[in-house]
Amino acid sequence: MSIRNSQADFAKAKQLLPGGVNSPVRAFKSVGGTPRFIDRAEGSRIYDVDGNAYIDYVGSWGPMILGHAHPDVVAGVQQTASQGMSFGAPCELEIALAELVVEMVPSIEVVRFVNSGTEATMSALRLARGFTGRDKFIKFSGGYHGHADGFLVKAGSGAATFGEPDSAGVPADYAKLTLTAPFNDVEAVKALFAENKGEIACVIVEPVPGNTGVIDLHGTGFLQFLRDICDEEGALLVFDEVMCGFRVAPGGAQQRFGIMPDLTCLGKIIGGGLPVGAYGGREEIMRKISPDGPVYQAGTLSGNPLAMRAGLETLKRLRAPGFYEALEKKTRRLVEGLLAGCKEAGVPAVANQIGAMFTVFFTELDAIRCSEDVSGHCDLAFFGRFFNAMLDEGVYLAPSQYEAAFVSAAHSDEDIEETIAAARRALVRLHG
Repeated sequence: MSIRNSQADFAKAKQLLPGGVNSPVRAFKSVGGTPRFIDRAEGSRIYDVDGNAYIDYVGSWGPMILGHAHPDVVAGVQQTASQGMSFGAPCELEIALAELVVEMVPSIEVVRFVNSGTEATMSALRLARGFTGRDKFIKFSGGYHGHADGFLVKAGSGAATFGEPDSAGVPADYAKLTLTAPFNDVEAVKALFAENKGEIACVIVEPVPGNTGVIDLHGTGFLQFLRDICDEEGALLVFDEVMCGFRVAPGGAQQRFGIMPDLTCLGKIIGGGLPVGAYGGREEIMRKISPDGPVYQAGTLSGNPLAMRAGLETLKRLRAPGFYEALEKKTRRLVEGLLAGCKEAGVPAVANQIGAMFTVFFTELDAIRCSEDVSGHCDLAFFGRFFNAMLDEGVYLAPSQYEAAFVSAAHSDEDIEETIAAARRALVRLHG
């Protein structure tokens, strides 16, 4: 497989862009090798600038649930673009997509569109603070909620701790408003509420954590515990469903698990592949946002007609009978095949799957339950070798053990079988 053009592009990009990329994980730092520069995509496949084809399980990091360049989505965007790219004024497509979001997501009564998942989470946090009159909030170690200052903190050595900046440029005093606890640690959360009585505005959590690799919190009782303690303490529960929203069920994780947050953050699928995010929730909370209320948030491109149309065309098609059942069945077959290949090759591995999200972890543990399990007990070096071996086989996975993989409706049975066969060959080469 020649990657000469990708190598040349990467060398040029590094002169012009930090690390040669516009989002860090794309630089392949954790897996080694040369990032593939993508020329085009269609259905389940992406094609690089050297003409190599890959079965794609990144899906632009989740949005492409229908597959790449779905003809109906493309046609809708083209038709809308012919009428204007951006207005900076209200348009009817905003109403249509808002109606669909409110109808599909159980806890959302009123919604505000923004331009990214990061904008959604940072705006939801400001709203939670404005609604409660409190400044502090709780997040969980390993949980990624975008790159706003307050979210870029890491857990300390204790079970629960004040945040420390996890990025240069984040003021230490500002980060102290962020309280962190391990996933699934009930006592740590109780301790934070006890130590900061009446000061915590909200708890923000991915109900399906995906930026530590997929972790299944359902069945642990942890999400219900968070709902209960937020009610008891007068704090808001914020679900970051940027990744799992519309991915694990039509109404997201909250519908699948039956636990309703006060605020929900959305992104990725809601824009059908174009830049968009949203946050929404109970009307009494959402009416605090300007111009209805005192919590300010604005955006020049918010409600952009192209993004609204792409999201509308995508969400409409997710409501087809049996859509999610077929997608989950397909994903389960892939995960079982990958694990069988690991077993045959003598490679220790476990997998977590929820809906059409999954991660295979190379570990001796019998399960992965938190980010510390990944960082402390997974063979990250082996993952890097496996990732590159799969690239050579024509399969594109997320370039990090800490990320989720995604299956789309465009992945065929043949794609699944081809991927399983490729993994078997790669695992035998690496471990044999």
